[in-house]
Amino acid sequence: MKNYIKHDPWSIIEEGFDPKLNQISESIFSIGNGMFGQRANFEEKYSGETLQGNYVAGVYYPDKTRVGWWKNGYPEYFAKVLNAANWIGINIEFDGESLDLHDCKVSDFRRELNMKEGWLKRSFKAALPSGKSVEISSTRICSMVRTKVGAIAYTVTPLNFSGKAKVTPYVDFDVINADSNYDEKFWVEQEKKASDSFSYVMSSTKKTDFWVATGMQFKIDGGWASAGRTTADREKYVEVTEEGNVKEGESFTIYKYAANISSMYHDKKELPKVCAEAVTDAANAGFDQLLSEHVAAWAKKWEKSDIIIDGDVSAQQGIRFNIFQMNQTYTGADERLNIGPKGFTGEKYGGSTYWDTEAYCLAFYLATSDQKVARNLVLYRYKHLQKAIENAQKLGFTNGAALYPMVTMNGEECHNEWEITFEEIHRNGAIAYAIYDYINYHGDHDYLLEYGLEVLIAISRFWAQRVNWSEDKQQYVMLGVTGPNEYENNVNNNWYTSKMAVWTLKYTLEGLEKYKGDSKLNALLKKLNFEVHKETIKWQHIIDEMYLGFDAERGIFLQQDGFLDKELIQTKDLPASERPINQKWSWDRILRSCFIKQADTLQGIYLFEDEFDQDTIERNFDFYEPMTVHESSLSPCVHAILASKLGRKEKAYEMYIRTARLDLDDYNNDTEDGCHTTSMAGTWMAFAKGFAGMRVRDERLYFSPYLPDQWDGYAFSIKFRERNLTIKATKEHVIITNDSSDSLNIFIFDKEHTLPGNGEVLVNI
Repeated sequence: MKNYIKHDPWSIIEEGFDPKLNQISESIFSIGNGMFGQRANFEEKYSGETLQGNYVAGVYYPDKTRVGWWKNGYPEYFAKVLNAANWIGINIEFDGESLDLHDCKVSDFRRELNMKEGWLKRSFKAALPSGKSVEISSTRICSMVRTKVGAIAYTVTPLNFSGKAKVTPYVDFDVINADSNYDEKFWVEQEKKASDSFSYVMSSTKKTDFWVATGMQFKIDGGWASAGRTTADREKYVEVTEEGNVKEGESFTIYKYAANISSMYHDKKELPKVCAEAVTDAANAGFDQLLSEHVAAWAKKWEKSDIIIDGDVSAQQGIRFNIFQMNQTYTGADERLNIGPKGFTGEKYGGSTYWDTEAYCLAFYLATSDQKVARNLVLYRYKHLQKAIENAQKLGFTNGAALYPMVTMNGEECHNEWEITFEEIHRNGAIAYAIYDYINYHGDHDYLLEYGLEVLIAISRFWAQRVNWSEDKQQYVMLGVTGPNEYENNVNNNWYTSKMAVWTLKYTLEGLEKYKGDSKLNALLKKLNFEVHKETIKWQHIIDEMYLGFDAERGIFLQQDGFLDKELIQTKDLPASERPINQKWSWDRILRSCFIKQADTLQGIYLFEDEFDQDTIERNFDFYEPMTVHESSLSPCVHAILASKLGRKEKAYEMYIRTARLDLDDYNNDTEDGCHTTSMAGTWMAFAKGFAGMRVRDERLYFSPYLPDQWDGYAFSIKFRERNLTIKATKEHVIITNDSSDSLNIFIFDKEHTLPGNGEVLVNI
């Protein structure tokens, strides 16, 4: 665990430059606006270790799947999030000597990500090998208002010399992906132009044929005597160099304006024109105006989604960092987009959509965004239904059965590890549950009939074919699966997977019964060739006769067959030198161990807690959590929620801090690859569902708030059924305020209260 980020309620601050930490910081200080984003790479040349990353939403490359032994059903490609053009670059020379922090003596280095206002600032002093010293200050934004535009203000002060200088802003599309096979490059140049006023490169992706135009212009103000400009280009690269004279102690500022324009939104032939207009408009507005409107847009986002924690700066910083990243990763503006596992902070894992969206991220957007944002997330899967059916067909399923992909960009499966692609089928359950979750929260019952039931029927058909009848058990079983705990593969009767299958079948049958006789449902059933009597009887039989493992002696649900054959060791008995085990142990040793990567059985108990009494939850928590190594970003939040429900305040706080600061403190030694979007969403879940006890049961809102001992109070806002609510808790009481005109009945500690329009309810804790 690292601990070099300064604690601050509204900013992420790094003081002092340590090259060994630079790639971690590049991830943590990333910025984006839902349409594009980039890692916190330096503007000036840096020849040290760095992971260059600039990303345009929705753009990907279908790289050839590399496996040692091909199996029927393997996806043909692995969808890679592509590193796009470097638009931030500004090379600087003084009397022919380049400014390169790798070769300089760096002092007074400070990097700040201001989350409240959405800007990244960096400042430092650098002593060049020649002895020349300069002071640099740069501020960067990805505009939340002009979502095609990024802007930089880069101020340079010569400290001990006067002389000649060169400033060379550029656009570089000749980029690589760190995970490319055989160092292949994925962009093909289509057009470029370097000129005094506007320069751009337009490139297209191989195979997928996405086109992106990235352009720039710049100006220099202050202590700068210009000696003219020259232009240059090479393959996929343009630059403009302005030469000038500088004086000791006199600052000059380079303002660079750039835009990324994608063929997802504009005709390919129009991209250079649209790019030029966006850049010119930004330059005409000026950096101060761009920053001002950007700050105002962030203020509106924080009004809806901020969480205030009193008395614990570490916890406060952690949750705001996660909310900030969630808000800049996905805005809901385009239903074709989804939430990538690294957002705009890195390329690892590929794909834009995992089950993480439905199981973890949806909750945040349900409560903090307009309804259409969450609706777009569930609608995304409906629009990929045909691809999900095709994915299932490749594995031998028939009759419209659907298996949604583990990883995807366009609905096709593009994950190439067999134990995930073929066996981690619980993802289907998460997608089904998201339909329920969305309807339960927003009351959008029309969605079930218009879209949801078609998805549910296809998933239920999959479950009905995926189980088989066991003559030995005289029950249905689910063989050869991988549950959420990816430290065990190809197991039989994973409790969570089977539980999700049973629940999905039940929920689908309830929907069919609810709309029985409706003309729209009749049309849907005809379209799907649905044999109502035959299929529903089979589904009900599976529900009634599904095997769900249970150990009567311990009173626990069995994670899967044979789990109790393992040597049951608790993580507290693992030497620190052997953790994380995924970096220290062989895979064979991990698979044979009892250690659990993330919530598995407990994931199901979290989702269906109302089915279990407190003692049952406690027994399962006490058995499984001590064997959980939490080496997945998905794990701590679920445990924090369950620990809160059980009154385990210390454990809940421990798990909350782990998820809130997973990236800030680099808990799992992997932040350098990019931040963990799911952990960020999980932080909100741990707070709202854990400490605030927020639930929506039968479409009604419940709270059971409490404070960790480290906190003096907290406050947060949600939107529920078009009401804007603020929940404030202290050690003495909870106050819920309704900022809307319509009243609402809510439950606090299971007691019903009427929350009047523009009024409040106060309850003592």
